[in-house]
Amino acid sequence: MGKPERLRKAYTKKAVQKGWLMYDWANSAYFLVITTAIFPLFYTAITTTERNGQESDVVDFLGKTFINTQLYSYIIAASFLIVILASPLLSGMADYLGRKLLFLKCFCYIGAAGCIGLYWFDPQHLEWSMSALFMANIGAWGSLGFYNAFLPEIAEREEQELLSAKGYSWGFAGAVILLLMCLGLIMGVGDHLTRWAFVGVGIWWAGWAQITFRRMPVKARNHDKPEGNILFQGFQELRGVARDLKGKTRIIRYLLSFFVMSMAIQTIMLMASSFGIKEVKLASDELIIAILLIQLIAIPGAFLFSWLSKKWGNVTVLLVATTLWAGVCLFAYFLVNGSSMFFVAAGCVGFMMGGTQSLNRSTYTKMLPDTEDTASYFSFYEVLEKLGVVIGMFSWGYIEGLTGSMRSSILALIGFFAVAMILLASIPRQPRIAAL
Repeated sequence: MGKPERLRKAYTKKAVQKGWLMYDWANSAYFLVITTAIFPLFYTAITTTERNGQESDVVDFLGKTFINTQLYSYIIAASFLIVILASPLLSGMADYLGRKLLFLKCFCYIGAAGCIGLYWFDPQHLEWSMSALFMANIGAWGSLGFYNAFLPEIAEREEQELLSAKGYSWGFAGAVILLLMCLGLIMGVGDHLTRWAFVGVGIWWAGWAQITFRRMPVKARNHDKPEGNILFQGFQELRGVARDLKGKTRIIRYLLSFFVMSMAIQTIMLMASSFGIKEVKLASDELIIAILLIQLIAIPGAFLFSWLSKKWGNVTVLLVATTLWAGVCLFAYFLVNGSSMFFVAAGCVGFMMGGTQSLNRSTYTKMLPDTEDTASYFSFYEVLEKLGVVIGMFSWGYIEGLTGSMRSSILALIGFFAVAMILLASIPRQPRIAAL
């Protein structure tokens, strides 16, 4: 059992906010080290074997054969399905029973344990080995919903945008520091220590998160318990949001465009490293340079998109950004065959990544109807995003399995961006609201 609320130390508002920021510092290491940098290199190398005298990237899983990166995309997509199902169930309980901190801890420890479990990754026992990655991704993405839910409760509305931006920068700094530490260990001592990088992520994540756990309020709100089944309260709230959106053409078309856009953008972010390794044949150091380039360029990109949105309006800038995303996919399909072209594509992705994500969230905020129940609306938004990831990742894996090439999967992303562009262009304009 945790400390009773009356025995917890009373922290100042500033200390509570710093405690909240520390979770971004803690868990961003998973997204950089595990999903982007070191694990994709490790996974591709260890699951590429020799069959019949030739190099093979085919693996056996549950009695069936898959391309290694195809299986990777399926496992990630399946983990998002679990998050989609679990988050509304638990968020309803957490909101009304004051257990957000408990669920944040649970997902954090599940994710950290999954990272540590990757130490024992064995291509001869992929069913058990991939379950560690499955757990880690559930923990990472499942915890974010409860982490974000604390933001409106620890900061005033006018403080939230700046605090959220600080979280992004703290997460970037923490993740890069741990990545450089891991790379220093691997390059200085030897590749045989690569597995310890996964253990390091788990310890870093769970360790630094203790500051967050100590400082977050145990009960941020005192809601009256709702009538009916508390377990399904989250789903009831999502249904309520869907009903409220009926007849609101602008926000519906925006959400549809965001949903389709998420299929492409999140898939690019999750599979870019694997594409660089397999299709472009990047060396390990080249991939790491490209990843750091993406991280560095994302921050100024976010600020530029914000500045442009004030001049042109959010929807117009998003339409331009979506067009550029499609252009980058075309560039990758036809021209990215070497490291120099991959660096160009990585720079473009990094520049648009931060800007598009931040602009999507702020656009949705501005389109929200007058309501005090913003948490339910953002839960709806997050479910759409994760469902988009599931479709995008399954599409990528299916096309790769069908054609034998990850390059062919890019064509699906171009199609997603085209549909998103059409939906954005169809959003009715409201000249009196210049910001949109």
